[in-house]
Amino acid sequence: MLNALLIGACLGAVSASICRAQTPLLNKKTPEIVRTGLNHERINLSAYHGKVVLLNFWATWCAPCQLEMPRFVAWQSQYAAQGLQVIGVSMDDDPALVRKLSARLKLNYPVVMGDEKLGELYGGVLGLPVTFLIDRNGEIRAKFQGETDLNAIDMQLKSLLNHR
Repeated sequence: MLNALLIGACLGAVSASICRAQTPLLNKKTPEIVRTGLNHERINLSAYHGKVVLLNFWATWCAPCQLEMPRFVAWQSQYAAQGLQVIGVSMDDDPALVRKLSARLKLNYPVVMGDEKLGELYGGVLGLPVTFLIDRNGEIRAKFQGETDLNAIDMQLKSLLNHR
């Protein structure tokens, strides 16, 4: 059922926001995530305090998600020394499909499996992709939903990385 809702929202996301989507979480502390990553590592979002986090909710069947992920890989490499950490949250039901896509795209950042409960913590993740930018203090500074101009995310990301 959740996947059916997400598929409909993802397909409708083609003309989605280029600028920040409104969210009640904006400028508030990030809801905690403690999960096991695809590589069996423990991912605790609060452990990234002091870093800028790009938190991306996605799924293997979402075409706009797959289009933006190579850019996230590039940003992780390019901005890691400045304090960026990309974290992916797959909203798929099957971790095997997620592992396969992660390997094909050569993701260089941790990926955890999400679910409806985790999506609700982040204001209800019904359309994919959804990307949150989190500042070094653990506060959500932007939310981008649907197919987004990646240059807009990059500009905001650079601003957060330059702000200490």
